[in-house]
Amino acid sequence: MKRSIAAALFGVMVLAGCAGLSDSEQRMLTGTAIGTAGGAAIGAMAGNAALGAGIGAATGLAGGYLFDQHRQAEQRAYSQGYAAGQSAE
Repeated sequence: MKRSIAAALFGVMVLAGCAGLSDSEQRMLTGTAIGTAGGAAIGAMAGNAALGAGIGAATGLAGGYLFDQHRQAEQRAYSQGYAAGQSAE
């Protein structure tokens, strides 16, 4: 019982620490977390969960970064198109 309360409290504190992150940081953190979980699961099946988690974390971080760059480029293109539309009137 005490362990589950402590684990829940720890989870709340970790999530509260993520409240002030920028969109870029949130995307990279999410990619890292998903990559770590997936890598640990695959690594556990292969016999080395820690190595799988490390590889998954690195891959997830890279994926989160690339996704963030895509979203930023998309936002820039939208802003440029919007500005061009406003000036054409």
